Amino acid sequence: MTAAKKILIVVDDTDLQEMLTEQLELHGEFLTDSIDNGRAAIDKTLERYYDIILMDVSLTDMDGREVCRMMRENGIKSPIVMLSRFDTDADTILGLDAGANDYVIKPFRINVLMARLRARIREVEQSEHAVFQIGHYSFRPLDKTMQDNRSDQKIRLTEKETAIVKFLYLASDHVVSRDVLLGEVWGYNAGVTTHTLETHVYRLRQKIEEDPSNALILVTEPKGYRIVR
Repeated sequence: MTAAKKILIVVDDTDLQEMLTEQLELHGEFLTDSIDNGRAAIDKTLERYYDIILMDVSLTDMDGREVCRMMRENGIKSPIVMLSRFDTDADTILGLDAGANDYVIKPFRINVLMARLRARIREVEQSEHAVFQIGHYSFRPLDKTMQDNRSDQKIRLTEKETAIVKFLYLASDHVVSRDVLLGEVWGYNAGVTTHTLETHVYRLRQKIEEDPSNALILVTEPKGYRIVR
C-alpha cells in the first residue's frame, strides 16, 4: 500500500477546513495538518516537509499569495495549490507568479481537487529522475547513487540512505529533528529508535564525507540533521 501523503491545509474557514480534512483523510490517502493563518503556516513548513500544501488566498492575517511567496523565499519546495473565489486571469497569474503550482476556484468538486493534488504530487515524484547537486556530488534518487563530480566516482546508497539524503535535501538546508527523520524514513509506527538512524547516518558519512569525523555535507545540529549544499 502506498504511504499516505502529508498535506498542510491553510484555511481560516472552519467549516471548509473540517470538510477538507475529513475528505482528504477518508481513504487514508492523505495525512493532514490544518492551520488557519499564514504566519503559522510558514513556521510549520520550516519545521517539517509536506508532500503538498493547500492554501486559501483569503486568510485573516495576510494574503495567501504573499504566504506562498514567503514560503518560496524560505526555500520551501513543496507544491502549493491555491484556493480562491476569484475567477479571473489576473488573479490566477498573481497566484502562479507568487510560486503556486496550481490554482483552484471555489466552489470546487472534492474529487476534482483531489485529482489536482495527485497530479502536483506526481510531478514531484517524477523528479526522482532528476539530478540534485549537493556539494561536489550529483545525487540521483532513482539510481540510489551520489556521483563525485571531481572524480566521476559513483557511490552506491542503500534505500534508507537515499531516503535520508532526499528528505534532508527537500528540507532546504533546514534542520530536521531525529524524530521527524525517523518517522519519514522508517514510518511513524515502525518502532525503530534514534540509534538506528544514527547508525545509518554514520555509514552514510563514511561514504560521502572526506573526513567523517568532521562532516561538512551531512551535518549534525543540536536539534537534528541538515544537508549542506
